Amino acid sequence: MNFSFKNKTVAITGGSDGIGKALAEAFLNMGANVATCARNQQKLDDLKNENAGKPLLCIVADVSNYDDCKIFIDSTIKSFGGIDILINNAGISMRAELKDADISVFKKVMDINYFGTVYCTKLAMKSILERKGTIVGVSSIAGYRGLPGRSGYSASKFAVNGWLEAVRTELMDDGVNVMWVCPGFTKSNIRNAALNEHAAAHGESPIDEQNLMTSAQCAAYIIKAIQKRKRTLVLTFKGKQTVFMNKFFASLTDRLTKNFFYKKGKLIK
Repeated sequence: MNFSFKNKTVAITGGSDGIGKALAEAFLNMGANVATCARNQQKLDDLKNENAGKPLLCIVADVSNYDDCKIFIDSTIKSFGGIDILINNAGISMRAELKDADISVFKKVMDINYFGTVYCTKLAMKSILERKGTIVGVSSIAGYRGLPGRSGYSASKFAVNGWLEAVRTELMDDGVNVMWVCPGFTKSNIRNAALNEHAAAHGESPIDEQNLMTSAQCAAYIIKAIQKRKRTLVLTFKGKQTVFMNKFFASLTDRLTKNFFYKKGKLIK
């Protein structure tokens, strides 16, 4: 395939860590202009220093805030002339059962994961339409299968998948590709930053991440899918297995999912 990202402009939310950072660095190495945003100024400064001399714009922004999203998208268009690819990657998870969780947990997760995607996509739409570009949502297997203790996270990812599917249909005749990606378990900071029942970060992961797919590997799959203008991308064998099982053997998957996330009757947090 002769598709090239050279001189294309890629806007990535949540680019200071994990998959977002890996995507930003990969696109820069392929000659693209990259704009990214995150809440952590120091991590953005580190990213900028690690890629000195490359066309990288870093903006401090919280995607749950519409005005921050507007600053990010407007700054990207002003700096690079437009946006060819928007990757809605910023996200947050949670680990708490409904009976224990404050309502603020569900609102915060939805504001970041769903409304952050809506805000940035809406603001970038005119430019992406002009360039017949690509909109990507980094979703999750939790957007296909509700996960216990992650109900707010699942709700936000179901919302992202459904919203992007609707938008994809709206834009079918406009030359814009809309794609959502479900990475499965990947090495990243999302589990450490996941909210507890009081909307504070857990600070640790319940999963042994040693053998998980790396962020760089995940980024490579996403980039290849963008080149091919795919509709969806589900990664890892376990991820594909979960989607298949939930579709055709839902009751059995309920039990298997319960057994995976609970040990001795208690939720793995």
